[in-house]
Amino acid sequence: MNENFFIEGSAYIPEVNFNAQTGELWISGEAHMEFTFELILPIFEALTKYMGQPNRKINLNFKLTYYGEPFSKRIHEIIKLLEEYQFKKNGEVFINWHYQKNDLNMLESGEELAEDCKIPFHLVQY
Repeated sequence: MNENFFIEGSAYIPEVNFNAQTGELWISGEAHMEFTFELILPIFEALTKYMGQPNRKINLNFKLTYYGEPFSKRIHEIIKLLEEYQFKKNGEVFINWHYQKNDLNMLESGEELAEDCKIPFHLVQY
């Protein structure tokens, strides 16, 4: 059985919450840190374990208010991992990019990611 996964957020680290029963993954808050590998490794491990079985649903929600360039690379890595799962293991993957109504930078970031993404990618204003 897969397990839920949680990282408590802080001023520099986003909160990460993965529900293994529903396939719902939330990454929210701010990502200021340069050492993104330490944050992303447990996310990759949890997703890889979950994706060990084909045909599962994953709903990834980004609700970031800020992220630096090092974390941008990690976002792309997560998306590539999910694309591979959808196309090679028949997963059902959705990405939701949540952005505040007046945050044009986050909207533009989401639009750029959506252009390159090969799986359903939704821009969600709040």
